[in-house]
Amino acid sequence: MPTISRFYGIVIRMFYDDHFPAHFHAVYNEYELVVGVSPLQVLAGRSPNRVRSLVLEWAGAHLEELTENWNRCRAGQQPRRIEPLE
Repeated sequence: MPTISRFYGIVIRMFYDDHFPAHFHAVYNEYELVVGVSPLQVLAGRSPNRVRSLVLEWAGAHLEELTENWNRCRAGQQPRRIEPLE
């Protein structure tokens, strides 16, 4: 599962050929969120509220890149890195 971004201890990943809907995984310590891209929403998992807020803020700023990476992964291509939240 390629890592596409890292910030504040949060690791953002996408699986190759993963199930629909378009989504990514955000891992922070023992927590994991599965976040849908369109619409932007937490589909599964749990995390501290601050982590959830940071992940959603980052994703909102990178929706186009996330969609492009989803399409690349579905096609078996390496996703591109996305700038971290600053």
